[in-house]
Amino acid sequence: MSSPYGQFFLPGPTEVHPEVLEAMTAPMIPHRGEAMSTLLEGMAKPLQHLFRTSRPVMIGSCSATGYMEMAVRSGVQHRVLSLVGGAFGARFAALAGACGREVMRLEVPLGGTIEPDMLRDALDRSEVDAVTMVHSETSTGALAPLEELAQVVHEHENVLLLVDAVTSLGGMPVESDAWKLDFVLTGSQKAMALPPGLALGVVSERMIERARTIPERGGYLDVVAHHEAAVNQQPTNTPAISLLFALARQLQRIDAAGGVEARWETHRTMFRRVHDWVAQKGSSLGVEFLPEADRRSWTVSCLRLPETLNGRTIAKQMADAGWVIGSGYGDLKTSTIRLGHMGDHTVEQVDHLLDVLGEILS
Repeated sequence: MSSPYGQFFLPGPTEVHPEVLEAMTAPMIPHRGEAMSTLLEGMAKPLQHLFRTSRPVMIGSCSATGYMEMAVRSGVQHRVLSLVGGAFGARFAALAGACGREVMRLEVPLGGTIEPDMLRDALDRSEVDAVTMVHSETSTGALAPLEELAQVVHEHENVLLLVDAVTSLGGMPVESDAWKLDFVLTGSQKAMALPPGLALGVVSERMIERARTIPERGGYLDVVAHHEAAVNQQPTNTPAISLLFALARQLQRIDAAGGVEARWETHRTMFRRVHDWVAQKGSSLGVEFLPEADRRSWTVSCLRLPETLNGRTIAKQMADAGWVIGSGYGDLKTSTIRLGHMGDHTVEQVDHLLDVLGEILS
């Protein structure tokens, strides 16, 4: 028996609203021709507003990891500096290595973030042509200072910035144009609150120019082909048509609710509820945030448990009570829990979740 809507707080995939699920039941359309062009054209402006860009937004029928590989294959010529503070920063680095690029890793302990002075020092000492980074690290709940890091990267003329915004875009400010991000990507199953299976991204003109000089950038994940398809309102290959119907419906819902700025504010308020709960009640139970106070994601809270508690056990007890949360990820699997307060959740639902969590922790 399925749980009632509003009790699924995994840090991805997140819960999908019934209206969005219903949109996926629409009949198929040809993936080449007027109907598909009309569908993609209708989403173009809302997607640009979501990404805060005037450039076309690419849509791929793959997970966000596919667009991470695209970023590497099309954006890294020889050597990349990968910023690593958790499992997904490490994944970006591993993908670069798997694609045959030389990888230098700049690492901080789990829960930490690379700071601008650290990045500047590393770039001054290294010959690299790109930087990979994660904005909101899903495994630790840490939020990198993206705008400031982007400024540092742009002090180096021939270095591109490739950004995983999987758990940030749509849930907090990500300014693709204003911050001059060369490649920024997200997945459908996080703050967008869609089923998994779509990747979305924006690429800068200077990265397109670089990609044209890289003959081994691949075919299915060729950023030049994806960008040209977005310009022409056509898919590159047979797309996940039902997921496109869901995306179109969700973009309408976001617009009707006040646009992406209102969505940011909702996510910020949900995060503040968790922050205040930890300060007022969680701390008395031995629960604390893993990241520092000014480096916490608006969409994912990673909470460190006292040594007497096990994250997997707490997650199971919550599931038995009808609420889905995440245990820790990787090396943090038993010492932390993760709350995914993003997508179409409400502040009231977060309050209810925290009440149940408090009872179980007590």
